[in-house]
Amino acid sequence: MQKLVKMLMIGGVVALAGCVGLTRTAPVVGDTVADTQAKFGLPTAVYPAPTGQVMEYATGPMGQYTWMANVGPDGRLVSFEQVLTGEKFATLKIGKSRKEDVLRTIGRPAETSFLSLPQLEVWSYRYKEAGVWNSMMHVHFDRSGVLSMMQNGPDPMYEERRFFKD
Repeated sequence: MQKLVKMLMIGGVVALAGCVGLTRTAPVVGDTVADTQAKFGLPTAVYPAPTGQVMEYATGPMGQYTWMANVGPDGRLVSFEQVLTGEKFATLKIGKSRKEDVLRTIGRPAETSFLSLPQLEVWSYRYKEAGVWNSMMHVHFDRSGVLSMMQNGPDPMYEERRFFKD
C-alpha cells in the first residue's frame, strides 16, 4: 500500500510539473537573455559556446525534454529548440565529441554511471523516440572524455512491473 501511495504522489508531482511546463511561453529568435528568462524562467545551466552561450532548460531527471537557447555574442537569441530527439543525438560524433560538446548539444543527463570493465562513463537521457516511445539514450565516454559509443532502448521507468522482481 505504501508503494501505491508513493507512486501516486510521484505521479501527481510529475503531472503538475508537466502542466507548469505547458504554461510557459517559448522565446523567439531575437529575444534578449532577459526576455528569454522572463518567458521561460532561469536556465538549469549555462554553457559557453564559441559564438556566445547556450542556456539549458532541462526537465530531468524524470522529464523527457530539454530545451536549449543558443545566444549569440550580441546577447540575443539565435535559436530555441527541444534537443532530446533522435535527430539531435545523431549530431554527436563518435570518436570526436567531448563531454563539453554533449552538454552544449543535449544538456545534462538524467543519470550517470560507470562501467568498470571497459572503463566507460555513461550518461543516460530519457526521451521520446520519434516523439512516441519512452526511450533512454546511453552516451558512453572513454577515460579521456571522448564519446566512444551510444546505445538506446526502452526507458525502464516505463516498463511494466511484471517483468521485474520486487
